[in-house]
Amino acid sequence: MDDSKIPYKIYLEENELPTSWYNMRADMKNKPAPLLNPGTLQPLKAEELAPIFCEELVKQELDDTTAFIEIPEEIRKFYKMYRPSPVVRARFLEKALGTPAKIYYKFEGNNTSGSHKLNSAIAQAYYAKKQGLKGVTTETGAGQWGTALSMACSFFDLDCKVYMVKVSYEQKPFRREVMRTYGASVTPSPSTETEVGKKILEAHPGTTGSLGCAISEAVEVATKNEGYRYVLGSVLNQVLLHQSVIGLEAKAALDKYDITPDIIIGCAGGGSNLGGLIAPFMGEKLRGEKDYRIIAVEPASCPSFTRGKFAYDFCDTGMICPLAKMYTLGSGFIPSANHAGGLRFHGMSSALSQLYHDGYMEARSVEQTSVFEAAEFFARTEGTLPAPESAHAIRAAIDEAIKCKETGEEKTILFGLTGTGYFDLVAYEKFHDGVMSDYIPTDADLQVGFDGIPKFPGNMD
Repeated sequence: MDDSKIPYKIYLEENELPTSWYNMRADMKNKPAPLLNPGTLQPLKAEELAPIFCEELVKQELDDTTAFIEIPEEIRKFYKMYRPSPVVRARFLEKALGTPAKIYYKFEGNNTSGSHKLNSAIAQAYYAKKQGLKGVTTETGAGQWGTALSMACSFFDLDCKVYMVKVSYEQKPFRREVMRTYGASVTPSPSTETEVGKKILEAHPGTTGSLGCAISEAVEVATKNEGYRYVLGSVLNQVLLHQSVIGLEAKAALDKYDITPDIIIGCAGGGSNLGGLIAPFMGEKLRGEKDYRIIAVEPASCPSFTRGKFAYDFCDTGMICPLAKMYTLGSGFIPSANHAGGLRFHGMSSALSQLYHDGYMEARSVEQTSVFEAAEFFARTEGTLPAPESAHAIRAAIDEAIKCKETGEEKTILFGLTGTGYFDLVAYEKFHDGVMSDYIPTDADLQVGFDGIPKFPGNMD
């Protein structure tokens, strides 16, 4: 097709919205390792997960054979408020870089939460309501997930209790107020409201918190209050399943114009956006139908893929959650407060960890100032202020486009723009004022976290 006839923004029609989520685990030869009961070290059964998660979500979490799972009509109707989202050709960015590469991005910021998180939030709230629950508890890092879940719970008239990583709670008061506007209660974590929070504060006085801390508190509250369940915004198989709408839409939009990406790039914290974006493309790769170069981009300050251990570990700092086999820095690892984005989880999705371990994708870490340089460059050329998380993918996309300029290769690059950065202006301020630093943990720093990884035969082999 004539390149000049490809629009800047490629939209799907409303009736082209996916009717099913895609479960890429169904096509994985090496399935992600099962969650383990930390007491018995045996794979967890559905009845053991039921006190923590909603019943239908437990089924989705454990299902690694069903390729397509139908999206309930009520969720599809909600999706139509802001989906399908566009795939955008970054022509101005291409021109500014002087690259022969063609750059596209899937934009997920066109809803009040400002991110892709609403795709799973509404699904998890729907299943909680369907089960007849009173409410849900959760954690949030930068605040996108908490915002999205508060919106979803408001829609279904559910109570929503959010434990927000303390450093983000303090840096992002406006994100907190959006959650409260939708009726959620928001508590800085670690807190004195829970037993596990008190223990963490005693062990780490003055800590700025981590997602692992906040998860522990949210799980404790959910399991101690009748009619509540815990929901998670990333990492879990069920979340990657719901987020597959991103990749399914992106692929359908590109297919309309016979566009095939050579390189697919996503930021990586726990894995929800990355897993959702790459899902249908990875499916083709797993089935041997096509090949793509897939790049996960994470912060150098929290490098679980690039410097972590592939082992069974707790998903939370309080060590009350099941064990998941993943690339991990240790559940006791607390990232530096200087990192402003939400890519702060100590581990990575089990499914993505297995795919990375098996060589189906690559990973790189990038420093914070270079991320914000890319974010500012993108804002000035493309007109959208990106979230710091998204800017990790932008950094890698720019780097790959520059390589194309140097080699003369006309690669097609697709990356995920997970959301907007309008609640992240404290971080932008630090960057512009020249006070943003590039903290990179030393091997000794990381060893402290590694020392806490459970030790049993076969772990960390």
